[in-house]
Amino acid sequence: MDYPRPCGCKGRRSCLLCENEYGIKQENFLAKYQELSSYVFCYKCEKLIPGWDVDRVLEEHENHSEGIDFPGILVLPDFITDSEEEELMCGIDGMPWDTSQSGRRKQNFGPKTNFKKMKLQPGQFRGFPGFSRFVQEKFNTVSLLKDYQTIEQCSLEYDPLRGASIDPHIDDCWIWGERVVTVNCLTDSVLTLAPYHGDKQRYNLCLVDSYREHLIEPLEEAKKCPEEDILVRIPMPRRSLIVLYGPPRYQWEHSVLREDIKERRVCIAYREFTPKYLNGSNEAAQEVLQRARKFFSQPEEDSCSR
Repeated sequence: MDYPRPCGCKGRRSCLLCENEYGIKQENFLAKYQELSSYVFCYKCEKLIPGWDVDRVLEEHENHSEGIDFPGILVLPDFITDSEEEELMCGIDGMPWDTSQSGRRKQNFGPKTNFKKMKLQPGQFRGFPGFSRFVQEKFNTVSLLKDYQTIEQCSLEYDPLRGASIDPHIDDCWIWGERVVTVNCLTDSVLTLAPYHGDKQRYNLCLVDSYREHLIEPLEEAKKCPEEDILVRIPMPRRSLIVLYGPPRYQWEHSVLREDIKERRVCIAYREFTPKYLNGSNEAAQEVLQRARKFFSQPEEDSCSR
């Protein structure tokens, strides 16, 4: 099953559609972490609190007397208003969707990237949909994002009818910068973090040391005892802004579990360049940055890079 299926899945990835049609069994990504204790990031006190159910932990916020510091996470509830969410979703649903893996659909605006060969091309990237401009403008109201230069914007749809999810992963570290930004729409959800102790060649993690001095939040020293690790559950309220940076960005894999998709969810993910591509020395990167300042008013089929 390595070849792409009609649903968009291939390899070990699957959704409810291909699982039912081909008898594929979804891989249990949390099985290897079942011995680990789980904690919820309470964004109200910015601490890790023991538990799995994010709703219950947030409801008990007033009783949180102690917690574990876990820097590198920002959750801003009500980042966009009801009317802004409606406007955003109207624009998103007015544009064509592409199928993606694990039951998702996507709309992608950004440059062409080859993560294995580390090659960047502007491709057909022509900027971002005009209806989404206000979201990027709102980044300027968040101190953590005041110098944020979006160079990729991707809408991702999670539908429980397709068993949508996303596997544990770390966003590529060759091209995408430190701050991983998400705006969550339509329904509450959860981001689950698991510690990563794998090969640093994967995700191009080996390159992080080359720009380590530029990081907002310093990385943690490698643990000698992985069994002391934990799972972290991050609430993603409807209409909220979520930012990962520092250790949660580079030293933890993040995922969205199928069990946490109760209703249709759409998130808009934003990415920036690594420092290497912001110093003006790379011609392709400069072209991408120029195009990323543009917003088109009508859907343009060639604006989606893939």
